[in-house]
This record gives sequence, C-alpha cells and structure tokens, in this order.
Amino acid sequence: MDTAPSAQPAPTPPAAGSRRRVATAAALASAVEWYDYFVFGIAAALVLGDLYFPAGSPTAGVLASFATFAVGFLARPLGGIVAGHLGDRRGRKPMLVLALTLMGVATTGIGLLPTYDTIGVAAPILLVLLRVAQGVAVGAQWGGAMLLATEYAPEGKRGVYGSVVQLGVPIGVVTANTVFLVAGAFTTDAAFTAWGWRVPFLAGLLVLGLAWYIHTRVEETPAFREAERALAQREKSEQNSPLRTILRGHLGTVLLAGGSFAVNTATFYILITGVLDYTTRELDMAKGPVLLVSLCVSLTQLVLIPAAAALSDRLGRIRIYALGAAGIALWAVPLFLLIDTGSLLWLAVGTFVASCFLSIMYGPQAALFAELFTPEMRYTGASLGYQIAAVAGGGLAPFVMVLLLEATGTSMAVSGYIIALSVIALVSIKVLADRARAARPKDASQARAQAGSAS
Repeated sequence: MDTAPSAQPAPTPPAAGSRRRVATAAALASAVEWYDYFVFGIAAALVLGDLYFPAGSPTAGVLASFATFAVGFLARPLGGIVAGHLGDRRGRKPMLVLALTLMGVATTGIGLLPTYDTIGVAAPILLVLLRVAQGVAVGAQWGGAMLLATEYAPEGKRGVYGSVVQLGVPIGVVTANTVFLVAGAFTTDAAFTAWGWRVPFLAGLLVLGLAWYIHTRVEETPAFREAERALAQREKSEQNSPLRTILRGHLGTVLLAGGSFAVNTATFYILITGVLDYTTRELDMAKGPVLLVSLCVSLTQLVLIPAAAALSDRLGRIRIYALGAAGIALWAVPLFLLIDTGSLLWLAVGTFVASCFLSIMYGPQAALFAELFTPEMRYTGASLGYQIAAVAGGGLAPFVMVLLLEATGTSMAVSGYIIALSVIALVSIKVLADRARAARPKDASQARAQAGSAS
C-alpha cells in the first residue's frame, strides 16, 4: 500500500490533452451516475412512500421507501464484483460504458413506472427491481471512473486526479436537488405528486449519450495495458482471476477499506436523505428551503474535496483521511443539536461543518483505495472495499435513522450511530497505517538485495 504522497509513473506518459479529456470524462461519468442515484433518495424522502407503498402509517411508508433505497446499496457489491473482475481482465473503459448504460435505462424506467394505484403490487416490485439495477450500475461505475482518473494521473498528482471522480458526488447532489427544486417551483403540490417528481428521473436518458462519448473518444489506461501484458504471461495461472486473488490474499485489506469509509457514506446519506425526511416530517420545516440548504452545502464540497486531495498528495493519504474521520466523530452530537432547533440557519451551519469533514475524507479516498492494490486486481479490490462501505453505511443509514428516532424519540441516538461508525473507521485506518509502515522496511530491504545481486 502506498500511503505516501507519491504515484507510480505510467510506462508511457500520456499527453496532457489526453489526461484532461480522460479526467473530464471520468468526472462527468461520476456526476451523471450519482445524479441518477441521488434522485431516488430525494424522491424516497418526499413522495415514493405514498405512491408505491400506500398501506399503513406515513412512517411505515417512509420506512418501506427507504428500505427500497437501501436495496440499491445491497446490489452495489454485485456490480463491483462483476465489473471489477471483468475490468481487471478486459479493461476499465468497457465496464464504465456498460455501467452508464444500465444506469440510464434503470433511471428512465423509474420515471415512467406506474404507481400502486395504477398497477397494484407490481408497482413496488418493479420499483425494487429498477433500484437493484441502479445499485449494480453504480457499483460497477465507481471503480471504472476512479481508475480512469488515477491511472492517467501524472506523478505526484494521483490524489488530485482521483478527486475529480469524488466531485461527482456533490455535483450529483447539487444537480438532483436543483432539478427537484425547479420541478417543485413550477408545479403545485398535487401536480408534483402526480407527475412533477418524474421529471428528474427522465433526465437519465442523457447518460446514454455520455456512455457513447466515452466508448468512442476515451482510450484505455496505461496502467491497465501494462497489467494486461503481465496477465497474458500468466494465462491460466491462479492469479489470472483477480477476484480469486483478492479473496485468498487481500480480503483483510478489502474489509479494512470498507470499515474505514462506512462512516463517511453513512453520514453523507443521513445528511441528504435522512435529514430531509426528519426536518420536513418531524420538525415541520418547509421542503424547498431544506433542499436549498442541502444544495448550497454540497456546492462547498466542490472546493473542499480537491483541496483535501491536493493536501494528501503532499502530506500523505492516511493522515488527511484520518483527520476527516475524527472530525465526523467529534461533530456528531453538535450536528443534531443544531438541527433540532428547527432553524434553517443552524441546519445550514451543522450540515456545512459535517460536510467539511466528509470532504476531507472524500478527497484522498479514491487515490488511497487505488494504492491499496496492484493494477491487475485494483478494479476488483478497490470496488469491493468501496461497496462494502456503501452497504454497511450508506444504504442502511436513512432506514436506521428512522428506526432509531422512532425507538428512542431522540436524535442523539443517530449521533451515537455515527460515533460508533467513526470508531470503526479510525481503528481500520490505524491498522492500514500500521501495515503500510511494516511493509516499508521490507520493501527497502528487497530493493537493496536486488541492487546487490545486480552488481
């Protein structure tokens, strides 16, 4: 694992124009993919419970809606496993194109899906299936976009290049919130419930155009081409299966990576979906202003994420990453004390500070996960670590938040949940750092031995 602010030079350095084109394509792929994924989370908090799960109390409808939201996360490791295996064998680009295509089709399908009142129980069943498709797509996408960016990065800038993919998250949130705000502004409440909520989903058709652009204009990464030659020389050997190699020799690293990031993804989804439901349903705050706060806070991440990534290129990934995890733990209680005031101003302050700590983790995370694994198993290993975190943290977080609020009657239970995940993250980060320090003397001694034998 390379946690120092360094990067391995590509065998044949790509031209600067090619690097910019690939970085832009990776950022756009991440942004549109996450936009499609996030519109479901916002719709789940606002309308899907009543439209697709009408039986029972409003709380039961929200729980069913958030459970469907979580199903997408459960499907993400499947996308990561399949795309990771094929991406390490066949290339980063084809898997990214496939993921974008699947996401575009699934999101558009949700926008066209009839409600429970129209087709009965088939409506929630189809909604779950389409959400599963979204989960598979985003699970496949992250590794492809991340590796396109980091494997094209010039020496010493892997963190910055990896952060362009992470920028897709706040861009997706901002765009999704903006589209919902516009749809709400130009429709009545009845019209929004009837058809206005569908408009953000129909934008999924645009993803297909981006998939075609990447397919025709973006080249495969130099690191994969080099790994492909090495794999060809070991054809039919055990290491020719990246998934088998990961499961037999690197599963601990995958689990540590997932444990280190679960608090980030859980807190993020609590902020953009759980808090939206909590503030509008429990605190009687207006939907539009709360969405606007979420949008503005997400905009600040466009600056903070690359700044944190640049720092990680200079100071090391682990150091910056751990700082963000510690900050989330310390801010968990003040965050909900501020939200519980019911004030938009304090909601903005609380979520902004939390977003700062999330950005500190997001910035170096892509490069850190890429550096945990060698190129021939990097897509598989990094994707699995990321998607395990998504399942353990993000997918269940809004659902767990509603359950905790119903069971305890206090938002401090949600703060405790975040703190528990933060402890797991800090322990995982500490073990990863210890492993990195233990590996350095061994690597150095091997290099000296090889130099001695060569002389």
